[in-house]
Amino acid sequence: MRKRVIFEINSIYRDNFRVTGYEFGEGEKSVCVVGSTRGNEIQQLYACSQLVKRLKRLESEGRITSGHSILVIPSINPYSMNIKKRFWSTDNTDINRMFPGYDLGETTQRIAGGVFEAIKDYKYGMQFTSFYMPGKFTPHVRMMKAGYESVKLAKQFGMPYVVLRNVRPYDTTTLNYNWQCWNTRAFSLYTTTTNQIDKESANTAIRSILTFLSKQGIVDYSSHDGFISTVVEDTDMKSVRTKVSGLFESKVHVGEEVVAGQILAEIIHPYEGEVIATLTSPVDGIVFFSHDEPLTYANTAVFKLIEREV
Repeated sequence: MRKRVIFEINSIYRDNFRVTGYEFGEGEKSVCVVGSTRGNEIQQLYACSQLVKRLKRLESEGRITSGHSILVIPSINPYSMNIKKRFWSTDNTDINRMFPGYDLGETTQRIAGGVFEAIKDYKYGMQFTSFYMPGKFTPHVRMMKAGYESVKLAKQFGMPYVVLRNVRPYDTTTLNYNWQCWNTRAFSLYTTTTNQIDKESANTAIRSILTFLSKQGIVDYSSHDGFISTVVEDTDMKSVRTKVSGLFESKVHVGEEVVAGQILAEIIHPYEGEVIATLTSPVDGIVFFSHDEPLTYANTAVFKLIEREV
């Protein structure tokens, strides 16, 4: 294992800003794994740390195939993580909306540009990322339909679901999209949580990455193949939205099977304590995403359901 600084900016008032990477093996740039880009992505940081630990052991045992190099970057936003702020601490910008970056631009553009220059030539790119809404997910691999996606490759992770989504205008400045534009096979990996550690789903994601690398001949890793992934279009999921604001009390869990008409959650009046809305499932299916904050607002998508085929 080799530890090196991927990108660095001098700081006037505190220690320099550094993005640190861990390299394993030698040879062609085969795989790059990126963890947290935002300051609240604790689960993403944890998953990368455990992946570093596993790869270090595999390398010591001679189980990284000759001619391949793997780079893991646990975090590209340690400043925001240090102060528990999701976005960049001074101007509230999102580094994952700044790619491919610009070396003469704002600070977050320079960070994105410096990191991207170091990782844009890898064959496979994997990012542990988080959703723009607070909540929990069923573990899955997600790909943008940018013209370079491969469902066949995504299934080789052996995760429960492969989710395909159309590219939106703001996606063109994300790491995943720009990786694809530079001919990297890019995948976003979602575990269950964001700002809390969930060891089970983190281990599921790590096993899935090692399984994928094994199938590409990059590492010698023996494990079961995981799940036979179900492919889902993001637009086919059923969203359940709130009609009123209030305290949110969920009655179901992520991954749970539900039936049409089943109560999913209740909205409670924050002052009077009465139930002012009851949310029910419109279909028979699986809870794929669930809001997990104690408050919710009107017209918010608090559940996403995968409809069960009859």
